[in-house]
Order: sequence, then C-alpha cells, then structure tokens
Amino acid sequence: MCGPFKGFQGILRLLEMIFSAAALVVIIFRDRMVVPWGVWCEFVWVFCIVVPLVLMVVECNQWHILLSAFLPNWADLTCGLTQVCETMIFSATVAFAAVFTCLTCIVDILCVIFSLAATVCFLIDLIMQKMKRPSGYMSSRRGALRISEAFVACMILTAATDHFVRGEWFYKPFGMILCAVIFGVCLLVTALIIVLNLLKLLQCLLVFKLSLLEFVFNIVAVVLYLLALILWTVFGYRRYMHNPYSCTKCTYADMNAVTVGGSLNLILYIVDLVLSLKSL
Repeated sequence: MCGPFKGFQGILRLLEMIFSAAALVVIIFRDRMVVPWGVWCEFVWVFCIVVPLVLMVVECNQWHILLSAFLPNWADLTCGLTQVCETMIFSATVAFAAVFTCLTCIVDILCVIFSLAATVCFLIDLIMQKMKRPSGYMSSRRGALRISEAFVACMILTAATDHFVRGEWFYKPFGMILCAVIFGVCLLVTALIIVLNLLKLLQCLLVFKLSLLEFVFNIVAVVLYLLALILWTVFGYRRYMHNPYSCTKCTYADMNAVTVGGSLNLILYIVDLVLSLKSL
C-alpha cells in the first residue's frame, strides 16, 4: 500500500469504505428502499463512505494544516467523526437486521454481514484514535452529549416517520405531528451548536456568549421534550386495543421507539442543562 493507504489506519479507512459501499450496492440492486428505516440505512452507508474518503483526501494533501485557523484540533475532529460513523453504522446494521432480514433472505443477510464488517473496522479505528487521547470539543463530555442528543433525535424522527408512513390516517393526529416538529427543531439547533463549537470564528457573529445560548436552549429543549413525550403518549396510546398499522403483522415498535428515544434524550438534555449551568 502507498499514498493515502500507507499505514494501518489508511488500510482501515479503505476497508470502511469498501464494506459500507458493498452493503449499499447490495441493497440498491435488491430493490428500491422507500421505508424510512431503509432510507436511514442507505443514508448511513453513504455517510460512512464519504467521511473516511474526505478525511483521507484532506490528510493526504495536508489540507488540514491550511484549515487549522478555522478547524479545531484535527485529531479531535477525526476521532469525533469516526465515533459518529461507528455509532451510525452500528444502528443501521441493527435496524436493517431487525426490520428487513429473515432466515431465507440471502441478499439481506449478505448486506448485514458487510455492514457488520464495516462496523468492526470503524470500532478498531476509533479505539486506535482514542488511545492517542485527543483533546477538543468532540472528545469532551459536552461534545459527546451533543452528538448523542443529535443521534438519538435522528432515531426518533426515523421511527416517527415510519409510524406516519405505515399507520392509518386516523393515527396521525396533530399532537403527534407536533411532536415530530419539536424533535426536528431540537435536532437542528443541536447540530448548529455543535458547528458553532467547532468553528470558533462563527462565535463572533453571536450577540450572546455561546455558553449562555446553550444554557437557554437546554432549558427550552427539556420543556419541549417533556411536552412532546406527554403528547405522544396521550395521542399515540389512546387506542391501545387497536393496531394502529394497516398491516396485521406490524406492532407498536415505532411508537415505543419514539417514547423510549424521547425519554432518553430528555435525560441527556437534563444532564447537559446541569453541565451548562456549571459552565456559566
């Protein structure tokens, strides 16, 4: 191996792209994915191809040195992005195996194997980078919390969308749609806060300190998530004796996933609120 594939980490990134691409190609030739969980899996595999490729190209051309004025510690950024890829592709592997795979589905089993292989490669890559103990926002406790909040929100929105797509028309009340809007807005603001913490120059555009902005947002997020959980529970489980889905084999899996994910994110935002209060 030479060039960008020189060294064990370069080989790992090559394997990450190959296995992620293999999982994507198998599914593309299998059939068109229109189910929200399938769309999520395809997005994850594309994301896990693009991220190692971009990191490899930037490092090969030494562009990260030129970007040092705008970007944080490069080792911290690459470690954080690898952790994001590892978490996302693990979720895609589990979701695809649970939703689409059966004992006689050879193509789906092959896709799960490729995705699982990519998961292992990202995990090894992440462990190697963590051993170097990078310092920065992505490796900090606050950064890990924000990334976790964004990831869980993606899972919540995927499950909610799957519920709306599969469910019957009377199981799409305004209260549940409002919950999805709340989850989406909190996700966008969380992603914006992550970007602001990474790109320090953008903080100059803020009227208030970023720490104060995070504190206020955490309060709003806790209140909104609490409201969304109440609305989702009231409207979603109101007719618990009736299957909300148009297919007889479907269950309350999506509704339960939103409830559990929303509760988890509520806890994460409460913890983040406490930490942001201490940092004021």
